[in-house]
Amino acid sequence: MSDSILRASAAEGSVRIFVANTKNLVQAARMAHGTSPVMTAALGRTLTAGAIMGSMLKNDKDVLTINIKGDGPGGGITVTADSRANVKGYAYNPGADLPLTERGKLDVQGALGYGTLTVIKDLGLKEPYCGQVPLLSGEIAEDITYYFAKSEQVPSAVALGVLVDRDRSVKQAGGFIIQMMPGASEEIISTLEERLKKTDSITKLLESGKTNEDILNLLAEGMEPKILSQIPTAFKCDCSKERVEKALLTIGKKEIAKIIEETGQTTLHCHFCNKNYTFNKDELLNLLQNG
Repeated sequence: MSDSILRASAAEGSVRIFVANTKNLVQAARMAHGTSPVMTAALGRTLTAGAIMGSMLKNDKDVLTINIKGDGPGGGITVTADSRANVKGYAYNPGADLPLTERGKLDVQGALGYGTLTVIKDLGLKEPYCGQVPLLSGEIAEDITYYFAKSEQVPSAVALGVLVDRDRSVKQAGGFIIQMMPGASEEIISTLEERLKKTDSITKLLESGKTNEDILNLLAEGMEPKILSQIPTAFKCDCSKERVEKALLTIGKKEIAKIIEETGQTTLHCHFCNKNYTFNKDELLNLLQNG
């Protein structure tokens, strides 16, 4: 099954719901970065949140970045998504590993520690929107919930999960975000709160074979949910040698000439997809002459 994000409304438009299955994109990220199981979970949860939040953007060129910085061994995570739910990201220390918690769970909180969660939205305005909150739990879903409440004043419920198999591959991954719109009644809010207390984890729901639509109907039962759209989501980096070449030109011709003289070549690295781009002497000379 391909990854997708379902967008829906319920309770006469007073609630909006996003449900995502992201197994393939999280596995693609794991393969690109060689993450440990706990960092696969941390990065996968953040990628899932980024993909859903990216799908909330209104314009084609809008871009959203989630930046987590913590004092744990994982260091932090950076994820970027566009309005088409294409998402890319990396962990600062992808190999960081920790023992399982007392409950036998991956210790994402221990891996990230305490610090800050920053969301940056580039909406094509003079200045990007930037909201920052303390990293309260390091479990990511709770921190995204806190971000929505404090920075966007939108009461939300966020669930994110990654199930890592014994061979370190991604068995399941996904999430949902429920948001209260202005006018949501106390009765609707209370009903959703009670329902969430009784709902299995997102990975259990996916592992049992539930689809995005099944999960929507479970969450919004009795609230007449309406599916607005279902869009594909993927781990997709937009880097290329041409883009990297433009970045290389920004260091100036004097520095390029110095590289030619000292080493004869240079390699630039894309953190998002872990690709290296090497420029040999002839390519650097061409940049020097025609760049």
